[in-house]
Amino acid sequence: MSEFLTSIGYGGWILNTLILLPLAGLVPLALAPARQAKQIALALTLVEFVVSLGLWWAFDPADPLMQFQVVAPWLPAWGINYLLGLDGLSLFMVLLTTGIMPLAVLASFNYIARRERLYYGLMLALLSGMLGVFLAQDMFVFYVFWEVMLIPMYFIIGIWGGHNRLYAAIKFFIYTMAGSLLMLVAILVMMFEVSRATGAPSFAYEAFLRAAPGMGALAPWLFAAFALAFAIKVPMFPFHTWLPDAHVEAPTAGSVILASILLKMGTYGFLRFAVPFFPGVALSPVVTGIVVGCAVIGIVYGALVALVQPDVKKLVAYSSVSHLGFVMLGIWAATLQSVQGALMIMIGHGLSTGALFLLIGMLYERRHTREISAYGGLAAVIPVFSLILVITALASIGLPGLSGFIGEFLVLLGSFGRYPWATGIATTGVIFAAAYLLWALQRILFNRMEHPENAGLRDLSARELWVVLPLVAGMVWLGLYPRPVLDRMDAAANRYVQLVQPGFRAPPAAALGPAPREPR
Repeated sequence: MSEFLTSIGYGGWILNTLILLPLAGLVPLALAPARQAKQIALALTLVEFVVSLGLWWAFDPADPLMQFQVVAPWLPAWGINYLLGLDGLSLFMVLLTTGIMPLAVLASFNYIARRERLYYGLMLALLSGMLGVFLAQDMFVFYVFWEVMLIPMYFIIGIWGGHNRLYAAIKFFIYTMAGSLLMLVAILVMMFEVSRATGAPSFAYEAFLRAAPGMGALAPWLFAAFALAFAIKVPMFPFHTWLPDAHVEAPTAGSVILASILLKMGTYGFLRFAVPFFPGVALSPVVTGIVVGCAVIGIVYGALVALVQPDVKKLVAYSSVSHLGFVMLGIWAATLQSVQGALMIMIGHGLSTGALFLLIGMLYERRHTREISAYGGLAAVIPVFSLILVITALASIGLPGLSGFIGEFLVLLGSFGRYPWATGIATTGVIFAAAYLLWALQRILFNRMEHPENAGLRDLSARELWVVLPLVAGMVWLGLYPRPVLDRMDAAANRYVQLVQPGFRAPPAAALGPAPREPR
């Protein structure tokens, strides 16, 4: 299959298709009757997912460099070109994005009853922006996609969110925009440094990677600008305060996309840009102490705050702060096991937390409350829902055999040799995760039913099963047989470790890969 897809040039056009197809779909969406908007959006996102699946077979696991590169001029006088590429770091983020979006669209069928064309149009624009972030190999193009995906999510929260939706949307926008503007300044400074060193302006990722070791006294400031933008997006403690508000007020699909995809852009940014550009700064004792300390605090703090939440959606929101702390710990440990573990947590968290938000949304549609105290005894009334909720919660906890276990195990294994005390403290986060999720399950599903309204709840419909069962299948597959995923990320994770290990010196050009082709 791999040879066939390569022979027909599959990768050469697939990346363009993934980004441009949702944008092209805005035309029929705008012309169709409003009642057909959801079917058009679902069809387009399903086509995106099916097309992206070919990347799984066409991808060469042994190649650590960018594959399926797309090169086209945009503003060549300024060194800005439309450069796309895919490696083991971005492959799974692309597949996660294309896999989550049709489920988010399908989950929206019941509760989006106004401005449907606008809503689904924003979802398609958001899909293009997110894929562009993971595929861009020109820093200017990356920044454009980074900002583009911010706008649809702002309107999704602000128009279709809860009672405090405007506050949450504005807070989300201001936090993200503040970090993004500093990152733009850093990108422009690096471009001018590249131009001064080579005599030609360029925003190409590989050009930045080659030039970054020569930034000298600018390096700490440039790293700080990138790191702040990505830390807000993760979000790392103490930049996390926008997340619970955004999650609670966003519609169900918005919460799913935030948790499953948007938060991963922050950790992806550290893996792709901030740390590889400036490994000497990132892994210096001072910065390491700050980042690892904040990661461990986030793990424990997020779990403890989740433990006392009366709102089940806010509980899951704070659990994301805890889980992504493990990712940051794995990135900074910079061992093969810890980096692979960080990537596995990113994937597993996308599946399990996305499923949790979907299930909470389905429960909210029936009872119109997210208060844990409003439930009880649901296992006897809606057994299928209860079974899927238990499986999803256990995957989030990290039960062996489900998706959460392998990532946390690899992060802890790979980080212990570098940061034994921090890893030991971080391990308590696994215990706290079991505490807040199992206690929530106990109160929602198994306690005595005290509210008669719960007795008449209906179980999951066929449409709702189609939404959650693919995620459950992914959790089980990653838990029982993660090898195909680990094999495909191995080369890229190895390259990351070689680039950022302490004492790193700029390797020869051949080790960094060929310079990007100049568009004709």
